[in-house]
Amino acid sequence: MVAAVVGATSPQHDLSPIYDVALDLNDTHHLYWRIDYPGEEVKFEVHTRGRASRPWLGLGFSDRGDLLGADLCVLWTDWHAQIHLQNALVGPDQRLVVAEQQDCQEFRYKVHDDVIKFTFSRKFDTCHPGHYVIQGGTTHVVWSWGAGPLFRLGGVLAAGDQTGLARVQLLKPTLVQPDHHRKDCQILEVRSKKVEVPSEETTYWCTVEKLPDTFLKKHHVLEFGPVIQEGNEDLVHHMEIFHCEYPPEVEVPRYQGPCHASDRAPEIDACKRVLAAWAMGASPFVYPQEAGLPIGGPDFNPYVMLEVHYNNPSLYKGRVDSSGLALHHTARLRQHDAGIMELGLEYTSKMAIPPRTSAFTLSGYCVPECTALGLPKEGIYIFGSQLHTHLTGVRAWTKHLRGDEEQPELNRDDHYSTHFQEIRRLPQPIHVLPGDALIMTCEYSTLSRSNVTVGGFAISDEMCVNYIHYYPKVDLEVCKSSIDTATLRSYFRLMKRWELQQTSPELGWRGNYQAIRWTPLRAGVLDDMYQNSPLSMQCNKSSGARFPGYWENIAIPRALHTLPQPQRKCVGNRKLVRENDTWEGDTILK
Repeated sequence: MVAAVVGATSPQHDLSPIYDVALDLNDTHHLYWRIDYPGEEVKFEVHTRGRASRPWLGLGFSDRGDLLGADLCVLWTDWHAQIHLQNALVGPDQRLVVAEQQDCQEFRYKVHDDVIKFTFSRKFDTCHPGHYVIQGGTTHVVWSWGAGPLFRLGGVLAAGDQTGLARVQLLKPTLVQPDHHRKDCQILEVRSKKVEVPSEETTYWCTVEKLPDTFLKKHHVLEFGPVIQEGNEDLVHHMEIFHCEYPPEVEVPRYQGPCHASDRAPEIDACKRVLAAWAMGASPFVYPQEAGLPIGGPDFNPYVMLEVHYNNPSLYKGRVDSSGLALHHTARLRQHDAGIMELGLEYTSKMAIPPRTSAFTLSGYCVPECTALGLPKEGIYIFGSQLHTHLTGVRAWTKHLRGDEEQPELNRDDHYSTHFQEIRRLPQPIHVLPGDALIMTCEYSTLSRSNVTVGGFAISDEMCVNYIHYYPKVDLEVCKSSIDTATLRSYFRLMKRWELQQTSPELGWRGNYQAIRWTPLRAGVLDDMYQNSPLSMQCNKSSGARFPGYWENIAIPRALHTLPQPQRKCVGNRKLVRENDTWEGDTILK
């Protein structure tokens, strides 16, 4: 959501729109921010409702959302009633340590009624040891609130009276927003129907419905975003709309209930092609001016399924919800149909992650042999990306190769969280030509798991996928890999013969991985095999049929000429923080 915050004092750089996020469910603490790309800094404004005299509030960043090691900008009042903003780090004893280098800049504040407002700026990279580097993927924004006044900031327990976490993409790309709010643009809301949310921590609730008759004619979706029932913002974790992949005349039973109920009609299993997706904290997704997502028409089955993930850790009872997604659509078609393609690893237990490892990587490949057949001569343009793993994924990225030359990365998230899986617009479209390769890589941490994690559909299994959004739409829909079947069989025979592990052809992939007693050495051997073994490919059309060819024993594409690693720009001195500077008016960002 873009906030209508106006005011003065920002330097005259090319500034982004103003973004905002509630930091807690009651919106007691609210964060606004704006990106100054030429100045390589973010300008923040925080609003907090004072519920005690002279409270303190620390807001900042951490790698995974923990307060330990967090880099905070802390507003506090001393016993002389003087207001300060200081940069503090959270030490190993969970207490605040005032940073040697003060990187919370341009501090201003005011109090209006019971709301404290303060603003500060922060460089993307301060170049100071121990301070957080703001990057283009997910940022874990952490905060802590406590009563004051304080004699000094150093030594205060970081947890305070309240703490919280918000996941956002701080460095959103600056894009030209198309004008689709016009008379011929309509909104279709696909929503749950008065669901009494179960008093369970996790519920996946599915609703199957038929599109209105207006979609007998082809439309383009230009934007989609959430429609959350007021008061249920804490329950609705993420939502997806799937298309039921049938010929247009096939009837799909309407349904509302648990997504994995045993009595659910089997026809619903075909409702699995993602049309739209949203996760808590994500902004609406807007298509580029050249393309729209096709929906409807004489060859389009009119049934869709909404899946809502309810997260209810407090086990509330009696909460009723009718949330969903809103699709902005028009019958005035754009130049191109947009498509969605799956890159990465197959959904298969042929791939596995050993237990008790801090950083284990898996890669899935879209090989040149597949793009040569599946892409047109002029190629495609990728404008959006949704990275996806399950619970152990901590980092994800997609590389782009043309021949043996590495191209700029398609997408990267070094602070990835499975709890924040939004579809993100890329800063500029990526042109992919036939014969190019795309490599999706995920890094996992299984330190808390005592046995192996295998690939699969269950939330306790793992995935490594990038759902790319592109134009013009082509017939290639799935370009994913797994390890070559014959190679994996040989590996399990080796483990039995030379390592005396209880593997067997009768156990299947999952059973064989679970039969191995994992050690760091065996984990290293598995990693080496994955990095150097040939591939089994899924190079599939929208119909599910594979493109013609033999898709086993495919060589891994590699770059002989790699791009240099991005260099940090660590030069010059920083200006000092300004304390006790107030401003007139209601807001400061502009």
